[in-house]
Amino acid sequence: MSYVGPDFEPPQPRRPRRGPLTVALAALVPGALLGWVVYETVGGSGDDGGSGRATVRSSSPAASGAPSDDAKKPSASPDPTDTPSASAPAASGPLKGKVVVVDPGHNPGNFQHASEINRKVDIGTNSKECDTTGTSTNDGYTEARFTLDVAHRMRTLLEKQGATVKLTQDGDRPFGPCVDERARIGNQAKADAVVSIHADGSGAGNRGFHVILPGSVHAGAADTRAIVGPSRDLGEHVAGRFVAVTGSAPSNYIGDGSGLVTRKDLGGLNLSTVPKVFIECGNMRDSKDAALLTSGAWRQKAAQGISEGIVSFLRG
Repeated sequence: MSYVGPDFEPPQPRRPRRGPLTVALAALVPGALLGWVVYETVGGSGDDGGSGRATVRSSSPAASGAPSDDAKKPSASPDPTDTPSASAPAASGPLKGKVVVVDPGHNPGNFQHASEINRKVDIGTNSKECDTTGTSTNDGYTEARFTLDVAHRMRTLLEKQGATVKLTQDGDRPFGPCVDERARIGNQAKADAVVSIHADGSGAGNRGFHVILPGSVHAGAADTRAIVGPSRDLGEHVAGRFVAVTGSAPSNYIGDGSGLVTRKDLGGLNLSTVPKVFIECGNMRDSKDAALLTSGAWRQKAAQGISEGIVSFLRG
């Protein structure tokens, strides 16, 4: 895994234990292996209009830092408050009264604000940089554009289920928020579930998704002990539905085939007081995964899979 920056440092090499997590994932989606076979058979193809791959708007990560077509352009000055972009509560639906925070990883404008995102913030166990630029495909489609697009699609789907949906950022600020503020937004919203959307930047040949769960941390400002259990439950539901809807396989390079990884070094998880997970939807540096991540049709499936996992978790 080729993470860069505060919440994206490579985990220490180890082989996670097989057992409960793998079994839980299999139990949630009996047909997951069939989707995996389809994924490998078709080469993970997915496109917007049958072309086999999406058109990339820019050839460099910096130049393509602009939001996707349905994203707003950053404002001229940062918003120093922890006020997220929020939807109005839906009139009805199975999630009426529930609050979901969707955290689009990084920000399209981060690359223009190196000094701001490089400043250190407290993540409980130690200090890390405020944020990073994220990764990109080899053709320049940025992780920040991907995450914001998926977040918009999720918001639409979850609102239809009656949830109140809040985004940590909506392309409406020039950079950030920092990782500590991202956690704080979910905490202050008293969110019933928080999912942080990402895409990995590992080496070619490394494929598939994985969901990152908070480990038990009790140090400094961090205390995840109360959310470890419910966050794992949330992560297993998300992973199971992601497999079922997208047909994507769990990561072949981390998680020992379970699609689940526990970490203690991420500020966005360490500082959370509500159930929260990260999902790395695929590897932007692998050409087959990149073809999926740059496809609007596949991003819709990704948004649906994650949203269905959230709904399943919240409905018990």
